Amino acid sequence: MPSPLTRRRAAVIALLALVPLAVLAAAIVFRPSGPAPAVWVTPTSPPAPPPLMLARYDFDGPRPWDDASRFGHHLTPFGGNRARPRSVPHDAGRAVQFPPPCEREPCRRLILRALSRPDLNPGDAPFSYGATVRLAARHTTDGQNVLQKGYSAEGSQYKLQIDGRPGQPSCVIRGEDSRVIHVAVAPFGVADGTWHRLECRRTRTDLILFVDGSPHAAVRIPATLRVDNAMSLNVGGKSAHGDNDQFHGAVDEIFLSKP
Repeated sequence: MPSPLTRRRAAVIALLALVPLAVLAAAIVFRPSGPAPAVWVTPTSPPAPPPLMLARYDFDGPRPWDDASRFGHHLTPFGGNRARPRSVPHDAGRAVQFPPPCEREPCRRLILRALSRPDLNPGDAPFSYGATVRLAARHTTDGQNVLQKGYSAEGSQYKLQIDGRPGQPSCVIRGEDSRVIHVAVAPFGVADGTWHRLECRRTRTDLILFVDGSPHAAVRIPATLRVDNAMSLNVGGKSAHGDNDQFHGAVDEIFLSKP
C-alpha cells in the first residue's frame, strides 16, 4: 500500500500534467470565431490646389507697382491736382495710402491702373477678387471704390467698394447685356482704423462677400452672367477726375484669382 507521501507526489504530478491541457482548452474556448472584424477607413480628400493668381499686388520691393503674378498686369499711378501715392507700413511690408477726403476744390485724386487684358476678364467662370484695407471712421463718404473693372452704367463690371458713413463693404457685379446690378453688402462697417481682408467670390450662381475670412453677405446671380469689357483695372477710384468715388484709406494685398 503506497505511503501518504507517495500519494501526494502522484497527485502533484497529475496536476502538472493537466496544466497544458487547461491552457490549450482556454485558448480554444476564447479564440474568436468567424472572420476578423472589418476596419473602416475614411478616405481623406487631397488638398485643393491653390488658386491661380491672375493679378496680385503687394506694393513691396523696389518696384511696388509690379504685378506679383506671372501675368504682368503692372499698375501705373494716375493723379489729379498733384496727388501722389504714399507708401505706408503694413505688417512686414508696405501698403499704399490714398488722399484723405476733401470738401473744397481743387481736391487731390489718385488711382492705380492696369490696362485691360483678357486675363482680367473672367467671363462666366468662377473667380475671386479683393484687397486688404484700412479706413478711418472720419474718412468715410457716400461711396468709395477700392477695386473695379468696368462701369455699372455701361457694359459689365466687377467692383469692391466701401460705402456710407458706417463704411460698409460690398461686392458688385453686372453682366454683359444686362441692366441688373447685383450687390452683396455686409451688415456692418469696417471703417475702424484697423486692417480688414475683403474678398468678393463669384461662384456659378452666387456672389459672396467675405470679411476677414468669414462670409457675411451673398446674393444669387445668373449662371450665365458674363464679365468681359475693355475697361482698365482700377484701384482707388473710377478715375483721377471729379466725382471719381475716391478711396480715402490704405490698401494692400490686392488680388484677382480663379480656382
